[in-house]
Formats: sequence, C-alpha cells, structure tokens
Amino acid sequence: MKMRVEKDSLGVVEVPIEAKWGAQTQRALWNFPISGWVMPETFIRALGLVKAAAAHANASLGQLNAEDAEAIATIGQEIAQGFHLDQFPIDVFQTGSATSSNMNANEVISHLVAQRFEKELHPNDHVNMSQSSNDIVPTVMSVALVLSTKKELLPAFEHIDLCLKKRQKELASIVKTGRTHLMDAVPMTFAQELSAWAAQLSYARDRITSVSQTHYYLPIGGTAIGTGLNADPCFAEIFIEQLNEMTGESFQKADNSFELISAQDRIVQFSASLKTLAVAVMKISNDLRWMNSGPISGLGEIVLPSLQPGSSIMPGKVNPVIPESAAMVAAHVMGTDMTVTIAGQSGQFQLNVMLPLIAYHALENTRLLAQTLSNLADKAIEGFVVNEEHINSLLNKNPILVTALNQKIGYEKGAQIVKRAIADKRAVLDVALEETELSRSELEKLLDPAFLTKGGMCRR
Repeated sequence: MKMRVEKDSLGVVEVPIEAKWGAQTQRALWNFPISGWVMPETFIRALGLVKAAAAHANASLGQLNAEDAEAIATIGQEIAQGFHLDQFPIDVFQTGSATSSNMNANEVISHLVAQRFEKELHPNDHVNMSQSSNDIVPTVMSVALVLSTKKELLPAFEHIDLCLKKRQKELASIVKTGRTHLMDAVPMTFAQELSAWAAQLSYARDRITSVSQTHYYLPIGGTAIGTGLNADPCFAEIFIEQLNEMTGESFQKADNSFELISAQDRIVQFSASLKTLAVAVMKISNDLRWMNSGPISGLGEIVLPSLQPGSSIMPGKVNPVIPESAAMVAAHVMGTDMTVTIAGQSGQFQLNVMLPLIAYHALENTRLLAQTLSNLADKAIEGFVVNEEHINSLLNKNPILVTALNQKIGYEKGAQIVKRAIADKRAVLDVALEETELSRSELEKLLDPAFLTKGGMCRR
C-alpha cells in the first residue's frame, strides 16, 4: 500500500495515500483494533452538521476568515448528506470521550479543504476552533438522537399504527377465544386484540417523544469541562442559530453545560424508553407466533405470509420469521439498554468516558426499532389471514363462556357446568340447559360470543 507521511504532536505517522484522515485517526486505527464496529452513520452525519455550524459561528465572530469557514462548512455539509462516510473507520471501543472520532472529522475536513479549495487549515486550530471533543461529542449525540427519532422512528410508529387501524377495521366482526395464562378465557374480537398492540405502541411513542425533548438542550460552548475556556461567550448562541437554520429544529443552549458534559442521564432515560418499546415489540411478536402456531397441532388462528422455506430437512415447513426477527431485535435492545445504563454511570468528575458506547447503542437501537416496526407492519400484520372456520369451531366449544352466566346462576354452579362440559366433551349451552332453569333462547343470547365482547355503557 502506498503511504504518505503525516505528523501530530507525538511525531510522524504513515497514512495510506488515498485516505482523507491524518495522523491522529491513523493512531486510533492502530490502537483500537477491537470490534470492527464503527460509529453509526447518524452520528457521523450529525458530526458533519455540527462542524459546519461551528465554522459559520466562528466566522460570524470574526475568528475565522469567511472563505475558510465556508470551505469547512461545505465539507461538513457533505458529510451530513452522507458523503465521505468511508473516511470514518475508527472502532466504537476507542477513547471514552470519542476524541478520536472528533479528530477524525477534523482531519478529514482539513484534508478535503486542502484538496478542493487549496487552503491549508489546521484540524485543531481551524476546524476544531471554539470546540472540545468534550462538548462536541455530547452535542452530536443529542443532535443525532433528535434527528433520527424524527426522521426514522416516528415515521415507523405512524406506519405501523396505520396498519393496525386498517386491520382492526377489517377484523372487527371476527370473534375469537381470549386467553390468560395461555388458557382459554372469555371471547374478544381480533380488533380488540390488535387495539392492545396499538395502545402499547402509542404509549411507547409518547414516552420516546417526551424524552427526546430533553435532547434539544446542547452543551456546546462548554468546551473541555463546561467553563467555556477558549470559546467566545457568544459562540454557543450563534452556533445554535446556525444549526437550527440548517436542520429546521429548535435546539437551545443548555442551562448547565457541566451536567451534559459530565453526565449522560438523559440518554440513559432515552434508552430506557427504547427498552419500553422493545417490550411492546416482544409482546406483539410472541402473540403473532402463538396465533400462527400449527398449522395442525398449534393454535392455528392465523396464517402469516409465507416468506421463505422454514427448514433444510422438513419439506413444506414455513416459520414465523418476521416475528422471530423482531423478537431478536427486542432482546438486543433490552440487553444493550443495560450497557447504556452502565456506561451512563461512568461520568467521573467532569467527563463521562464511555460516550462512544452510549452513542452507538442509543442510535443503533433507534434505527433497529424503526426498521423492525415497519417490517412487522409490512410483512406480518398487514398480510396475515384469519382462519375463521377453525376459530369459530374452538370458540363454540369454549367452556369459559359460562362466565356470562355468573350473575344468573352464581360462580359455583358455573364451575360445576364447566367441569361437566369438559368431562363430557359437550357444549356449555347444552349442559347449562340441563343444569339450570334458563331457556335455550335465553342461554343462546347470554352465551353469544359476539355479545360477550361488548362491554356495557356507564349511564350515570
């Protein structure tokens, strides 16, 4: 490989000639050959935005030449648009402040400015002006979370919600056996079952939306520990004006930069809200798997779309692959929420030193859940077919229908009827006709499964 020579404060480093990064990035590549995981694309894009906003702010304050600032901002905007992503190769398991990733951006921008605009701008003195990794990285994390939530996760919520509402309308008249403890319970409609999923997701969305509001407050301008050393007192205000103009958002200067540099409690809370969503995804996925089980010896209530052969040895077998995929994502999010929690408490004195790990999992989990919600909607919920004939045959044999007679005959008599119906393998209605003084027409009305799914209305 052809190499070129770069240098930093520690000395001379050889860098691949085609690489746009410099000495500090190369040292990080040598020092952290750990996982092969790189920082999420959303983080890198937000980092480009932040560098562009900082350049404009420094120019407004007269600290950067206008042409130099425009050159830096141009490359920063390109990074924000998804260009040059291959120039950010540093492992997630790097220095805990993510200084390596910050310097990676500074060096790439500096190199591309020199290449395109023929300007020799220093990565630290010019691209990183008025900044420290310690305030830039938490700022980038918050910007990335806000943007990824709005652009990826909230649209996915909307998509699956519309899908569920559509299916509720289509399945509103189909009555099935409810289940508690995996055992037969009183009837419900498919629409009622799906409404529970929709409500779970709505609650998770509201929590995520609420928590994401805390990420509009940025520690920018706090520099190394929050005091603002080496940054103009007006830098943060102008930076945020520029950032808001570029994003259309309403970011604000944090009331206390010391907190947002030294602690990451807000992202810990955000991660917990993602875990709540993961719990809902796991519930929905497992319900779909159980309802689809069979086709002969399982519940067989629905048939999920056949997407791929399910076995390398059993011909014709088709498995519920989409709910299984979603359940694995849910498990991953639940597990990595604990990682974020542990990393969040790693703020010693004035700096948290697990920022790359926190950013990686919070942003990747946001992306994973967004894709999973859309996949569940499109490839499982939208296309499942209800086995009405089978459901009706099971529903009519359900001995728990006797619950509807409690107010007429009492609990003990009802239990007696259930036990006899199960033992004799007979319908509850026929046994109740023999065991009570209720007429067939009255029993048919009281034990009508569709009627039992309708709650009464309070008339106070």
